[in-house]
Amino acid sequence: MRHDVLESLVIENSSKIVLLVLDGVGDLPHPSHDGRTPLEAARTPHLDRIAPAAALGRILPVAPGVTPGSGPGHLALFGYDPIETKVGRGVLEALGAGFALERGDVAARANFCTLDERGVVTDRRAGRISSEACARLTGRLERELAPIEGVRVLLKPGKGHRFVAVLRGPGLAGDVSDADPHREGEAIPAARPLSKEPAAAKAARVVNALVKRMVEILSDERPANGALVRGLSSRPELCGYRERFKLRAAAVASYPMYRGVAELAGMDVLPTGETIGEAFATARARWGDFDFFFVHWKATDMAGEDGDFDAKVVAVEQADVALPALLDLKPDVLCVTGDHSTPVLVRGHSWHPVPLLVHGRWAGADGATRFHERNARAGSLGTLASQDLMALLMANAGRLDKYGA
Repeated sequence: MRHDVLESLVIENSSKIVLLVLDGVGDLPHPSHDGRTPLEAARTPHLDRIAPAAALGRILPVAPGVTPGSGPGHLALFGYDPIETKVGRGVLEALGAGFALERGDVAARANFCTLDERGVVTDRRAGRISSEACARLTGRLERELAPIEGVRVLLKPGKGHRFVAVLRGPGLAGDVSDADPHREGEAIPAARPLSKEPAAAKAARVVNALVKRMVEILSDERPANGALVRGLSSRPELCGYRERFKLRAAAVASYPMYRGVAELAGMDVLPTGETIGEAFATARARWGDFDFFFVHWKATDMAGEDGDFDAKVVAVEQADVALPALLDLKPDVLCVTGDHSTPVLVRGHSWHPVPLLVHGRWAGADGATRFHERNARAGSLGTLASQDLMALLMANAGRLDKYGA
């Protein structure tokens, strides 16, 4: 739907909408598990309780056959065109980490890695070092890094092996390629400008000098003796939820990237803990303050990327065990879905449609006994573009007026 048409229909009321995103939840039948997906194999009594009264379907984050990153996947869920709305991963990570990005800043997503004696990446995640180790290493880098071509390098540790880098100085632009091979067995490639602008060329030079210097500083560290830099970008300006949908929107997410994309969408980002139970508790504590809650659970995606079927089952079950805390609030509309599929067999994001559940007074009742990929494929909602999901949720919440006479 055209955004201007949708936004012209928006009306305000007191209804509550919850968008529960089980990151990467979509999957494929696994031959070693009786052809089931993790969502099928999981014990989900609380989802089972609401499934018969819900409408099921599937969403496509970008387009058929197109594998989305987490940024476009979430922007589409939030009602933005994921192709027209270009936001770099670095910006999302930086905002989520609490950086107040200034005009001209270039932000990047970074992570520690393991290099062999030839400079070849042998582990892109440095053995998934702890968050404590990451904080120590970023502290060391900040102490020993000097400005490069007049550009300061600001660092902030994230979870595990991840951290955020912000380049702050004159004459920078974010259209620069990654200094990351995106696979083991290759050396770190040089970043290069993606436009003819001098500011992009300068940013590429700074990134390459930064990567080289970080390797020098970390040479005596193990397993994190190098760093990869990607998603270089500058902050765009987006029209937010309050302006577009007349919603007081809140985001409950523990990972920086998802907090960042929610902030860009104009949501209030609420502090929360690591577990899905803590996320639901945060929503409960602020229930009266907002109309819309985006609640994010990362564990499903991590298990899919690790190719760990059993861990993905556990992640789904953890969400289900905690779900009564959310159901007890009786949201007018509850949507359960993912930003993309992360099949265990693929060990990464994929283009496959994502299962969708919408529960509410007017949502319709498909009568499905459970929520999983097979039932979603047969659901009454069919297959929607992710960017159209907000219109569906708003309509079910009574927040859209009639179109035309």
